Amino acid sequence: MCKKIFVAVTCLMCVHLNAQTHPFLFLNKQDATTLLQATKNNEPTSVFKNSFIDTKKEVDEWVGKDVDVPVPVDPAGGYTHDKHKSNYMLMFNAGILYNITGESKYALLVKNMLLKYAELNPTLKKHPQATSPFAGHLFWQSLNDANWMVYTGLAYDLVYNYLSIEERKKIEQGAFKPEVDYLTINMKDWYDRLHNHSVWACAGVGIIGLASNNKDYVDMALYGSDKNGKAGFIAQMDNLFSPDGYYTEGPYYVRYAILPYILFANALENSNPKLKIFEHRNNILQKALLTCLQQTNINGSFFPLNDALKEKDFTSNELVTAIDIARNRYGNDNGLLSVAKKQNRVSLDKGGLLISNALKSDKIDNYFPYKTIESKDGVLGNEGGISVLRNGANENLSSLVFKYASQGLGHGHFDRLTINLFDKGNEILQDYGSARFIGIEQKYGGRYLNENTQYAAQTIAHNTLVQDEKSHFGGDTELGQQYHAEKVFSDFTNTGLQVVAAEEKNAYKGTQLKRTLFFIDTIDGRKYIIDLFTTQSNTAHQFDLPFHYNGQIMSTNFKYTTPKTLETFGKKDGYEFLWKEAEAKVNQGMAQFSFLNKDKFYTISTLTNDSTNIYLTRVGANDPNFNLRSETSIVFRKNKLNPVFLSVIEMHGFYDTRNEFSYDSYSNIKEIKMIQQDESTTVFKIVLKKGALLFAVANKNVDTKSVHEVTVSAETIKWTGPYYYKKMTN
Repeated sequence: MCKKIFVAVTCLMCVHLNAQTHPFLFLNKQDATTLLQATKNNEPTSVFKNSFIDTKKEVDEWVGKDVDVPVPVDPAGGYTHDKHKSNYMLMFNAGILYNITGESKYALLVKNMLLKYAELNPTLKKHPQATSPFAGHLFWQSLNDANWMVYTGLAYDLVYNYLSIEERKKIEQGAFKPEVDYLTINMKDWYDRLHNHSVWACAGVGIIGLASNNKDYVDMALYGSDKNGKAGFIAQMDNLFSPDGYYTEGPYYVRYAILPYILFANALENSNPKLKIFEHRNNILQKALLTCLQQTNINGSFFPLNDALKEKDFTSNELVTAIDIARNRYGNDNGLLSVAKKQNRVSLDKGGLLISNALKSDKIDNYFPYKTIESKDGVLGNEGGISVLRNGANENLSSLVFKYASQGLGHGHFDRLTINLFDKGNEILQDYGSARFIGIEQKYGGRYLNENTQYAAQTIAHNTLVQDEKSHFGGDTELGQQYHAEKVFSDFTNTGLQVVAAEEKNAYKGTQLKRTLFFIDTIDGRKYIIDLFTTQSNTAHQFDLPFHYNGQIMSTNFKYTTPKTLETFGKKDGYEFLWKEAEAKVNQGMAQFSFLNKDKFYTISTLTNDSTNIYLTRVGANDPNFNLRSETSIVFRKNKLNPVFLSVIEMHGFYDTRNEFSYDSYSNIKEIKMIQQDESTTVFKIVLKKGALLFAVANKNVDTKSVHEVTVSAETIKWTGPYYYKKMTN
């Protein structure tokens, strides 16, 4: 659970607003003059100029027209929702064009729209399509109203000088005050909570406050509705990030939240640089941006942890603006340039121009500089975390994601100790992410679907252990938020072998779960992940370990049966959404399951020496509206006291569809041997066609200086530290 700290409240409380020369929140007159010159160059490859042309084309379609500002009636995806959303972007972009070009037609467009909102907003009540306590006025949820406030507040600053005193008063009292009052008074509890929605709300109130020289608004934005520092923007910066920049709700949500963080910080820096807001908590916003980019696949898609949509990547508008402002505030970063190169557009500000000029270089890497990273969770960095183990480079990069973080607030899933695997830009072992069609009215107004909590958030939808067909913490978010997993140890000093172990003691009462992962660098052209999942309990339980694979089955070394009539895999906790398509029972030895993803083969080899049931499942049962994707998994089930799941995930071979041949399509693993498993030590061997891999893991004393000793086949193995690894020859 987040522990509240308020690092800089006392020194920031002395902030005073001074009259500013408008515009000053997003850009100023000096910047505008420089940007105008950049639009006049004749370089056809100028990203800034092309972005300017695109923006101008979009805005010019509305110049001289009566823009509709409709009474809100629709949910997400409906006309009025999308119209108000496009309106705030239109006002913002038109305001920028007014300052760059000096053409008053753009300011007139913004003024007319603001005056319409000044007439509309005082008449609005709870949105008719609201389905939660957090209803908006202009939109079905208050979050979108906060979005409107951020961009409209910036637009107001951009055309401030064009407006008369009476027009400003009418806009501030009619367009802005009803929205600010609604969020800070009527929605006080929502406004003051620690959450990405409230980041937007604080930024919206603060930007409007700065633009209108309203100290009351700015203080509420910085320190919460009661102005005591227990909420507000500073508390959001202090409580939602770990010291190294991990955002507790996951990479998908920091992608969304980073924009109001950086936009408001930029406005604060412009209005009062003495705050040094970009230096707050050791440059926490820079760390947050770089951390979230590290938590992407090589195609730019964010790891789909928690309630994430897989379609979002780092070319989204939020990241374009965030990267451009970060370039201006934190200086040049070649990694950011590699992302900006793929974005191929910039914001029309000083940072956007700096990025555009830098992109003229032919020395920019095609890929972000991905590396193995560990991101701690929790404000103090003591609430578990996420490890991303990287193997290979560029288009051949493999990323193993290991999540042992806290619940992740309301958007968190019940997925302690889950893993995901990405290889060559493809998701191989997948996480469902969220069940939602954002912006599509036909699908529950673009909101989260019921299946999001009923299936996508449940434990069985993830690559982790399920006890007795019940989700972690019984599917209780508040209970899950009280606990977090713990990293046991990790070692990334050897590029040939990366290892991390973590444990979860509270997901099931009376049961301890521990997962140890070894990522081995290429052996004979193959990559191996060794997955050791152990359990400890006083009573026997049924345990299911699913691997949600993305690909087409090629072969198995076990015989399975397929039913004539499909049955669901279970009755609740997400099991009811899975069809049981095949099953097998393997009593001794090793089960192997191979599948093909695009042009590469993958084999999961699992030790079955203590009797294992295997199920092949598919998402789609009890889904009459076809809200869920049809995805597949293989589930290994053991029903006994303290079973051990020992698996090897092997990446191998190549499938050439053009020339119609394949090579190295078979597994290289001959046998998995469990040599010793007790309270103190686990020893096992992976026998390959050529050679073997020997591992030992300390189960109690994992200190790096502790000495361990075991005897294997009359040979004594002695090592220092939490684990032992040896590559053996025949």
